[in-house]
Amino acid sequence: MRVVVTGGGTGGHVFPALAVGEALARRGHEVAYVGAAGLEARVVPGRLPFHALPAGKLDRTRPRPGELWKTGWGLLRGLALARRLRPQAVFATGGYAAFPFALAARLLGARLLLHEQNARLGLTVRLLAPLAEALFLAVPAPLPARLGGKARVVGMPIRELRYPKAEARRRLGLDPDRTTLLVMGGSQGAESLNRELPPRLAPFLDRIQVLHQTGFGRRGGTGRVPPGYHRVEFLEAPLAWSAADLAITRAGAMTLAEAAYYRVPAILVPYPYAADDHQTKNARLYAEAGAARLVPEGAWDRIPAEVAALLDPQNRRAMAAALARFDPSGSTERIVRAIEEGGDR
Repeated sequence: MRVVVTGGGTGGHVFPALAVGEALARRGHEVAYVGAAGLEARVVPGRLPFHALPAGKLDRTRPRPGELWKTGWGLLRGLALARRLRPQAVFATGGYAAFPFALAARLLGARLLLHEQNARLGLTVRLLAPLAEALFLAVPAPLPARLGGKARVVGMPIRELRYPKAEARRRLGLDPDRTTLLVMGGSQGAESLNRELPPRLAPFLDRIQVLHQTGFGRRGGTGRVPPGYHRVEFLEAPLAWSAADLAITRAGAMTLAEAAYYRVPAILVPYPYAADDHQTKNARLYAEAGAARLVPEGAWDRIPAEVAALLDPQNRRAMAAALARFDPSGSTERIVRAIEEGGDR
């Protein structure tokens, strides 16, 4: 089959699309990735053929005519690209980068399958859902009655790859025998985590080492980096999570699915300005199940006590057991099979 995967802007859209695209390619299908000039333009080339399209970011609170023009131009470019690639199916994970090509390809007759990562449908998925053959959900989400028949919960597609903990730490330049705390502010980093966490974690460096992803182009705080505190712009998720014993992260859907897959207990600091405050909703779901701890943005003085609690192996074991409820294993395979099963239409 000829399949295009599309989605972008943030890792929560990019990495599920990439996981499905790579799985399809391994099964012999002809796969390409279409996105914008965001994170996808950095991480996809070299893994899948990549095509960039203009895409406007539609802000519902502050409309900007220039972004609407970019969306229209992206649709015209998308029509030309769809005629050239001739996909039989398009798998779209949302984000503004997915909209132009997904709509263009569907208008030209391609099957459209969508995936929503969060507990509420994002704008792009809501706009495209009436045109889609299937709507895959990472977690149950409220849906209009007209979409209920095409929706099913399949989990979050991730790269299902684990490394032995000591090997992962060696590959990352860490002490293979030292308890490791992972800090992830999402694929783009988080300025507040970069600024607030280093001084609050420094007193623990006699017992642990910290691996902190700051985000592309972000310095990750100021001042001298203490021994045992490792700052890097970007991390390969399978290595980072395999190395970790505990984590402090945002609460994007992809991050939470990875925490569940690798059974890494996490302190969640949701980004409070995410659309519809979906990160707080995600974090509460995990916290209420005993699978994570929730610390609101700004409550930084709570971090040391939460870290101290998670340094107790018994607490970590209990949270790891609760994380099993959210394990996304098999999600990628379920989506790939659904795409393949409709390939003869």
